[in-house]
Amino acid sequence: MSNPSSEATGGGVQSVDRAIQVLEILARLGEAGVTEVAADVGVHKSTASRLLSALEEREMVEQSQDRGKYRLGFGILRLASAVPAQLDITHQSRVVTERLAADLGETVNVAVLRSHYAVNVDQAKGPSAVSTQDWLGELTPLHATSSGKVLLAYLPEGSRHALLEAGGLERFTKRTITSIDDVDRELESVVGNGFAVCIEEFEEGLNAVAAPVRDHLGEVIAAISVSGPVYRLNEAKARECAPAVVSAAAEISWRMGYQG
Repeated sequence: MSNPSSEATGGGVQSVDRAIQVLEILARLGEAGVTEVAADVGVHKSTASRLLSALEEREMVEQSQDRGKYRLGFGILRLASAVPAQLDITHQSRVVTERLAADLGETVNVAVLRSHYAVNVDQAKGPSAVSTQDWLGELTPLHATSSGKVLLAYLPEGSRHALLEAGGLERFTKRTITSIDDVDRELESVVGNGFAVCIEEFEEGLNAVAAPVRDHLGEVIAAISVSGPVYRLNEAKARECAPAVVSAAAEISWRMGYQG
């Protein structure tokens, strides 16, 4: 004999699943009638009608002027408005940065654009990086860091040049790029490769590699980087780490809602 509570629970889950399917159908089609919804979900028209009525009561869907057609309602906006607070970059990146730091044994930072700087908003340290500098909260130059290059690379040229001129192209080491034309050429390779590498451009003896993090619209909103001393993270090793950094950036982007 079946368990009534199990049947009720199963039926409840099925109803939730069907309701979600209805919302996804309307999101895809723009609007649809009961017959179309029933066919897509694979239920009788009466079941589809009950689902739509329940969603309409909660303003998740509404009927268009053409009676019999339904579209997403303003109730969806109320739910969606709560999403950005949950998509905080430091929160969404933490599990990824900690894993990457453990895997590579180096410091992992997440940086965002602030004025004409890259500022590190989250940091994780691998076992080999315990004694390295704390970069959290540090403002770093855009033209001389891997994260800065990533944040610059996906900006329109005019915006990029304005930031570079505002920040200046200070020389930090003999390898620092100090010409806008040279920066532009470097950034073309960043976009082409999907990552940026800095070899002792900001500090002697410090190397780094970074990749772009995107939001749900596909806009680059942050950069994730791995940095370490040259005796552990030489140029060959940095480039060898690039796929892992790109993969971590893609995972954070997915957690931020990017579906590309």
